[in-house]
Amino acid sequence: MLNRVILIGRLTADPELRYTNNGTAVASFTLAVDRMRSNSNGERQTDFINIVVWNKLAELVSQYLQKGRMAAVDGRLQIRTYENRDGQRVRVAEVVAEGVRFLDRGEGNQSAKSASAAPPVKNNTSPAPSKQPDFGPYDDPFADDLPPNFEDDMSF
Repeated sequence: MLNRVILIGRLTADPELRYTNNGTAVASFTLAVDRMRSNSNGERQTDFINIVVWNKLAELVSQYLQKGRMAAVDGRLQIRTYENRDGQRVRVAEVVAEGVRFLDRGEGNQSAKSASAAPPVKNNTSPAPSKQPDFGPYDDPFADDLPPNFEDDMSF
C-alpha cells in the first residue's frame, strides 16, 4: 500500500508554530494549490490544503516560510477525527509533511533568501545536509527506482 502526496503551492498565511506538552515542535499552515484544469467557466479553481509539520522541520518552516511563499510539500495524507468544544465529532483531512522545499525567495528578507538556496529538509532529527543531494542520472529524484541497467536499455 502507498500513501504519498506531493504538492506545490503558496502559503495562505504564516505558519503557526506550537509545542506539545513534551516539547515537540509542530507547525501548521495552509497551502493554496491550483487545479490542473479549468472549470466549465474557464476559471482555474484552487484547493486549500492543510499541512502539518513536526520536529526540527516545523521550526525551519516557521522560521523561513511566510504568507505568499511558494513551497513543495512531500508527505502523507492523514484523516483524523476529534471532538470540538461543542461536543461534535469533526473529521479533518491534512497532509503530514515529511519534506518541504522552499521554491522562491522571500520579499527582502535575508534569512528567507538563504533558506531558498537550502536543500530540501526531511522531517527527522539529523541536521540538514550541507549541499544539494545528488539525484543521479538526469537529475531525476526517482532514478533510484529504475532498474540497474536502465541507461543501457534506453533506445530512443
